[in-house]
Amino acid sequence: MPTILLVEDNEMNRDMLSRRLMRKGYEVLIADDGATGLKTATEEKPDLILMDMSLPVIDGWEVTRRLKADPETRAVPVIALTAHALSTDREKAMAAGCDDYDTKPIELERLLEKIEHLLRGDPE
Repeated sequence: MPTILLVEDNEMNRDMLSRRLMRKGYEVLIADDGATGLKTATEEKPDLILMDMSLPVIDGWEVTRRLKADPETRAVPVIALTAHALSTDREKAMAAGCDDYDTKPIELERLLEKIEHLLRGDPE
């Protein structure tokens, strides 16, 4: 069963998305701020990370940059989750090291396709 780390500070979003992912058969780890997300990713080495970009303590942009700079976590795919839907936000997420990008509110089927694509290691 693949493990997904959900780094999300909004309790309602965190609860809703984690329950839906667990129903789909994923093990879900949760972090509610960037510092906890960074620590959890480093210690637990999840199969994939869903990263809110607007986080307290350390924002998702910086957490992603640090994870991708670390040889231990560099290969873990990161999907940016943000309410910002501008094309420049997608570019910013990819520049920070994210492997994909999705907008809030979450459309579960679209997000699941992205998750499954990255977990399979499919080429772009």
